[in-house]
Amino acid sequence: MQIVHDALPDLDATDVDLGTSFLGRKLALPLVISGMTGGHGRALAVNELLARVAEKHGIAMGVGSQRAAIRDPLLAPTYSVVREAAPHAFVIANVGISQLVKQDREAALGARDIAQIVSMVRADALAVHLNYLEESVQPEGQTRARGALAAIAALARRSRVPIIAKETGAGITREVALRLRRAGVKAIDVGGVGGTSFAAIEALRAAAQSETARMTLGNRFRDWGVPTAVAVAGVATVGLPVIATGGVRSGLDAAKALALGATLVGVGRPLLQAALRGEEAVDQWIAEFELELRTAVFLSGARRVGELRRAAIVITGASKQWIDQLGYRRVGVRASPTRR
Repeated sequence: MQIVHDALPDLDATDVDLGTSFLGRKLALPLVISGMTGGHGRALAVNELLARVAEKHGIAMGVGSQRAAIRDPLLAPTYSVVREAAPHAFVIANVGISQLVKQDREAALGARDIAQIVSMVRADALAVHLNYLEESVQPEGQTRARGALAAIAALARRSRVPIIAKETGAGITREVALRLRRAGVKAIDVGGVGGTSFAAIEALRAAAQSETARMTLGNRFRDWGVPTAVAVAGVATVGLPVIATGGVRSGLDAAKALALGATLVGVGRPLLQAALRGEEAVDQWIAEFELELRTAVFLSGARRVGELRRAAIVITGASKQWIDQLGYRRVGVRASPTRR
């Protein structure tokens, strides 16, 4: 898709407001560092660095799966360091959907476990990762899903922080988003096809364990799911804040996702790669992201980043076919353009 260029914007580029609100909090940029890591030695330094950056730039940050710290409390500092380094940032805790449902050899997490996960990072929200594709490929994967929606609803009722439903690479449809909203979820991270394929990653793990069938399965399903742009277009119509994760690699990518109806964008791999080079590299990446996003908002003729969802856009190719066949209508579109 493309955002239609406004050749005569009625504002200065420096006047563009990139701030946004998410679940009652003001962010300086519509950006969340996606939950990626934790539970191992190197994660401590990476999470600390990324948290410092989140604090400095006024953006949100998630942590990786906290299951490891529930099993071994000695690993908790690899997660809690995020809040220590970012006392004012919006921090998102992490629990996998499979951990909310009794599995063959593992009981569902209880209320005390969930409270520990949230308090570990003094979280502002808790993301429930809907990672059944990844679990399906893992040799040790947990794929009992009966009762998962009821478990989310129960969690939403008792949680002291908002629940975010987050896919991890296969996307979320409007129909699923409506079920999640009825269950009490307060925001949705669509986690669509286009970014890291965890099916492919798990295929590599399976190959290393000589699990040929699982390796083949992961490779077959590496592109399974709903593309990020399509997921955003559908989920944005259900009335919940939307995080667009999956293939967002730049400020221009972010602008397109926001134009489709996203509230924030989630970025993982590019920031992790930058973090491995040092804090200066992460700062540079965010500065470039901000400049590109500001330029896109300015050249669309909008004054605020939230106005992108009313910008003129053109959707072509496979994305258009998906959106048309699923019957999605874009939110925030006016019948005819008006000057702002």
